[in-house]
Amino acid sequence: MQGMRAMFAAAVSLSLAVGPAMGSPTATALGTVLTAENAHVGDVSAWVGTTVYAGDYLSTDLQGSVQVRAGAARLLLLSASSAIIDDKEGAPSAKLLSGTATFSTGNAHAFTLYASTAAIRAQSDAPTIGQVTLLKAKELLVISKRGPLEVTVDGETQTVEDGKAYHVYLDPEMAQRPSGAGGSQGPGGPGGTPRKAGQNYFMYVVVGLTAIATAIAVSEAFESAARP
Repeated sequence: MQGMRAMFAAAVSLSLAVGPAMGSPTATALGTVLTAENAHVGDVSAWVGTTVYAGDYLSTDLQGSVQVRAGAARLLLLSASSAIIDDKEGAPSAKLLSGTATFSTGNAHAFTLYASTAAIRAQSDAPTIGQVTLLKAKELLVISKRGPLEVTVDGETQTVEDGKAYHVYLDPEMAQRPSGAGGSQGPGGPGGTPRKAGQNYFMYVVVGLTAIATAIAVSEAFESAARP
């Protein structure tokens, strides 16, 4: 009788130990770190070969960077940047929390970069390279370095043409007339008023060539290495 009780107790203990582990969700492996310098995955240092999972927090120091391959896409965080990796809609994605991110894709569904309330992705299946800087909580600089991009906010989509840079205002009330040397170019030429997209969900300004050249120089090395 005591033997049966002991066996029963052991079975109950085993079920309690195994049950939660079997019922808990397993994190999805989304990519691998290709390059890392003064970068972190969560609270630990990022190293080449580190596996990145859905929900991981990536960050870089002031003089840091980290590049991740995720399927047919690559993501590069520049200095003083941070993002959370995810797999929304069945494909790799990232939520940019601060700084600048450059991404490359091999097809239109390979990757989506979220920044504030905007979703930025490749418009076509052709190799595409885009760069997004989170300027403020509701202000972005979106640059197409290769191939057109789509910027979607609340169901309204605006195309960023190949080689163009847009200053995107996610709150139309915040948009002001650009000024300054080498500044922005609106529909009426340099210093033009911001254009409205869709039903005023966001506004955008075409940025001048000086800003585009600067941004391209910042991540030129990534472009040569990140083409899928």
